[in-house]
Amino acid sequence: MDESPIRVRRFREILLWPVQLMPLKEGAQIQNHWEWLGGPGCPWQEVADEFTQDPAEFSERHYSEFVSFLPYVQRFLYGEGETRDHRPGYGGSPIRVFRRRDVAALTVTLRRGQAPLRFSIAHVDLHFFHDVDVAILVVELFGDNLPLDRVQDTLFRLGRTYPPAWEPDGSAAQCPHRVEWIGTDGAVLAVSDYERKADYLSFVCRHRAPRIAAHWSFLLRPLVHHHSEETGLLRYRQLEYQRMPAMAYLSLDEPERLERADWVRLGFATSPGLGPPEVMPFAPAFLEGFEQRYCYDRYWDPRAPGAWTRSRILCCGHSLVMVGPEGDAFFTDAETGLLGQFRHQYFLLGLVVHFHRAALVMLSDRLVLAVSQLDIGTVESVKRFKRDIRQVFEIFLRFTHRYWFHELSIQGPLRDLFRLWAGHLGTDRLYAEVRDEVQDMSDYLDSDGLRRQANTVLRLTVVTVVSTIGTLVTGFLGMNLLAMADDPLPARVLFFLFVLLATVGLIAFSVMRSKRLADFLEALSDERLPGRSKLALLAKVWERPSRRAGPPF
Repeated sequence: MDESPIRVRRFREILLWPVQLMPLKEGAQIQNHWEWLGGPGCPWQEVADEFTQDPAEFSERHYSEFVSFLPYVQRFLYGEGETRDHRPGYGGSPIRVFRRRDVAALTVTLRRGQAPLRFSIAHVDLHFFHDVDVAILVVELFGDNLPLDRVQDTLFRLGRTYPPAWEPDGSAAQCPHRVEWIGTDGAVLAVSDYERKADYLSFVCRHRAPRIAAHWSFLLRPLVHHHSEETGLLRYRQLEYQRMPAMAYLSLDEPERLERADWVRLGFATSPGLGPPEVMPFAPAFLEGFEQRYCYDRYWDPRAPGAWTRSRILCCGHSLVMVGPEGDAFFTDAETGLLGQFRHQYFLLGLVVHFHRAALVMLSDRLVLAVSQLDIGTVESVKRFKRDIRQVFEIFLRFTHRYWFHELSIQGPLRDLFRLWAGHLGTDRLYAEVRDEVQDMSDYLDSDGLRRQANTVLRLTVVTVVSTIGTLVTGFLGMNLLAMADDPLPARVLFFLFVLLATVGLIAFSVMRSKRLADFLEALSDERLPGRSKLALLAKVWERPSRRAGPPF
């Protein structure tokens, strides 16, 4: 396949991989997984907060990034310092970021027989969120002067955690042919293994979970896949399907030269294909309204070159792509231009929207796991189920009040793109579903608690009735009917113990048969029932209970 004549002068891609973190301590609500990172020999080291450094090093770019967001989003992203009288405020940011600096470059061979592409690595970060068992791996890479079709293929193939299928020649479908992480010393740190079809099939057969490709597994270590046989305290699970969400920045000499088919391929981050570049990758009916649904054209008008910044943003949910002219400083400036905003404001936009979805999927998974492990015939299982549901409910409440919001900026592009992106991901709908699921579980626990309280009150009422009868009888006959004041002390003690045991036995019998006694008392108060039916219920009180075990709640 011939290379595209259109060159991408600057290309940046940010991959975001949300994973679910498995609990470290059974029964604990807050699991601070990051506390196990950063030690000697660990490739991950915590990133110092830029906002606590020397004010002389605080640049205009930092300031522009901060003021782009609404105050409650600022507190979420950056935290809040002490007040003038040193009273604690919001506190630090609930986001903890760890970075590994041993990966310097990425070499990727997209298709068999092609020359490899080499990208520099800007950073590899791991984001943790307090009180939510979710981590997001962030990899930012960049390259210059690349053919457009190779960039399209990179967007389509690179961020694959496992292959969806294999070609007849044994290569993984929709995945790069080979990926290598290159260290700072030039050595190869890890290599992909998409071609090992038997290993992927065997793993799914044994664990009912996908196997993570070797180079991505390497990047997360010491975190290990939950179903793998590797030893490790920090374990994770795949949250969604095998394609990582991605963000991309492309600068071209003349963006107006792109065909509609090129925009479609960039918008959906799909393959350039093997045919002519003007051939659409999807059917016309599917692409009807593409510009209205997936293109943000606030500054795009190809008919008026020079009148606008000529930048266009495309968003389909799993990807956001920013395209603009190479010669425009507003688009390419790394500090105040759209390039700097892409790496900071727009990256945080993508981080928030995908964190929202990942957290909601994780909470839904926790609910499903709690229900699937419930055995109503086992008291311990019921207790664990109630504890798990209450924990998820409390975590959901804190997620709602700390992390969830419908607007993160009043600035037009950030505000509009947040709505567009969240709309494509369906986070509002997912939030409503999880909220209803949590509320249903909470209502069930509340109703079950009220039912148990009602049963307890009923049993206590029956015992009180029986005790009242005994009290009245003994009170009426308590006129020295048994005069034992002059009997020897041992005789009086034995008689006291006899009466005590008889009383305890009567109360215990009343508690054990309280349900039947309650049925009898209810029937006794019903004037419509004949006496024979009432006597039959009284006789059932003395029957032996069935050996069949009922539910404990």
